[in-house]
Amino acid sequence: MPLIQANGIDIHVETHGDTAATPMVLVRGLGSQIIHWPAAMIDRFVTGGFFVVTADNRDAGLSQKFDAWGTIDAQDMQRRLEAGEPLDVPYGVDDFAADQFAVMDHFGIERAHVMGISMGGMIVQVMAARRPERLRSMTTVMSSSGNPEIPLGSSPQVRALLLAQPDDPDDRDSVIAFTLQCDRVWGSPGYPFDEADRADLIGRAFDRCWTPEGVKRQFAAVRSSGSRVDLLKTITVPGLVIHGLDDCLVQPEHGRDTARHIPGATLVEIPGMGHDLEGELGPMIANHVMRHARHAEASTG
Repeated sequence: MPLIQANGIDIHVETHGDTAATPMVLVRGLGSQIIHWPAAMIDRFVTGGFFVVTADNRDAGLSQKFDAWGTIDAQDMQRRLEAGEPLDVPYGVDDFAADQFAVMDHFGIERAHVMGISMGGMIVQVMAARRPERLRSMTTVMSSSGNPEIPLGSSPQVRALLLAQPDDPDDRDSVIAFTLQCDRVWGSPGYPFDEADRADLIGRAFDRCWTPEGVKRQFAAVRSSGSRVDLLKTITVPGLVIHGLDDCLVQPEHGRDTARHIPGATLVEIPGMGHDLEGELGPMIANHVMRHARHAEASTG
């Protein structure tokens, strides 16, 4: 599908399934692209009776970039975060949420079930709080409430990798090797990925769109948004929180804190799951989301 105009910017969107089926909007995480959605997960939603809508977030994939805004110095950003100083950012999490609503508008979708992973979960949280009338249900996966009292990474190695760069950021092989290193650290020990398959996916993502500056701008947007704890308490949309018990990038306590503050939310913790959707994790999570969606429809209409 060509780019669409949504919320004043160009957004690349792909859809799957029957347009007359129940809408399911999937929201990607930091720096990732819609090609990172596992095909088995998409297929499970489609065969389950859903019309799946996926979009590249702004500053990622084939959607509009914000390079004109300028670059972000990662070390200065980290210093400002540690000092509690405000960050200068071109957009925030609310803008990501507005993008998703605009995508729904483009397809004439009044209400949808919405699921987001990692940063995408944060976007979905904001969507549910700001425009509850547009969501039939919400699911946040491997995400966070932004509670500053809970550390993000569980080890110095993980924290260092968050803002690290490949040895040669412009070299395809260097990017693949670096990304594989990261994926090994925060992958799922119970659902290990195939190195050759993962390297191929990383290479395809590099060829489609490699935007390290976009990743830094997205990261700055997330960190500048602060805590969503008070916002979560206002959510009235049926909520599901899914988190891996072996997630060392966004520790399980982040999922627990998110579920704790969303009224009536259900928490599902998955042993062996880290910070990815490898193997059977994609279809498994789709099953949880579909059950939640059907229950929400039966309860609220």
